[in-house]
Amino acid sequence: MSLPRLVRDAQPELTALWQSRWPASPPVGHMVSNPYWEVWVRFHSLPKSKRYPGDEGEYAIVLERYNTVLDELFAGRDVHVVTSKWTTGPDAPRHRPRAGYWQTLLMSDDPNPKFRTYQHLYAVRRAWQRGCLDGLLRAVANDVAADVLITDTELERIHHPYDGGADVLLTSTEERDRLRERHADWLSKHPQGL
Repeated sequence: MSLPRLVRDAQPELTALWQSRWPASPPVGHMVSNPYWEVWVRFHSLPKSKRYPGDEGEYAIVLERYNTVLDELFAGRDVHVVTSKWTTGPDAPRHRPRAGYWQTLLMSDDPNPKFRTYQHLYAVRRAWQRGCLDGLLRAVANDVAADVLITDTELERIHHPYDGGADVLLTSTEERDRLRERHADWLSKHPQGL
């Protein structure tokens, strides 16, 4: 599978920083962990690896797990929150006034322009506080939002929440192992940690 192609870049400094930290992957949630297995860990959002919350009690568990790890990674720091929008054209939708447009990636370069797929990334910087992203995290848990990335401003640590859990990339295997041990009961029983 080929990597997406950068079509437009409105924040070249952020792009350059990403490419220096994570050169083997674009800033796309579902793609970022694959080349970085040595610093990756996956946590499931619910007991017994249940994918979707069914009631408010389960939403509370999901948000508690997301926020606990996010606090451990980013407490007292600013973060970049990256969200995405997909279209069949290269022009980025401008309906996200609070999230600054970052870049557009050509994800699928079909010969027929009607079938080309573009992913538009938006990045906003904000101070991390527990619960400040609960609305977005709840949308992720419901599979309404996808390919969200939350990262420190130096792009050293990445939290990619998805419907069913979160992929976390850290600075070293030692840091990954410490985080994994603290939350061992949130890990998958799958031998590869999936």
